[in-house]
Amino acid sequence: MMSDWPLWEVFVRSRRGLSHVHAGSLHAPDAAMALRNARDLYTRRQEGVSVWVVPSAEITASSPDERDPFFEPAADKPYRHPTFYELPDGVKNL
Repeated sequence: MMSDWPLWEVFVRSRRGLSHVHAGSLHAPDAAMALRNARDLYTRRQEGVSVWVVPSAEITASSPDERDPFFEPAADKPYRHPTFYELPDGVKNL
């Protein structure tokens, strides 16, 4: 039964040099079938050069509700921001 199949997240890269972007989800019995179904469903007009499928159960994500406490530790590290450094004379681009 299709409802028993695992859920897969689909990421498509539309052109070389671009990042993969989440395109949607689908159910499939295995990775090979998920990849074929993702190709047929999300790149019908040949708009993709690469497709990734990832089992939804394998994705660990932060919660938007916990945004402030989760990302707060990065705010106390100004050296991570390019404005922390001064460019030496003669350096045009960094």
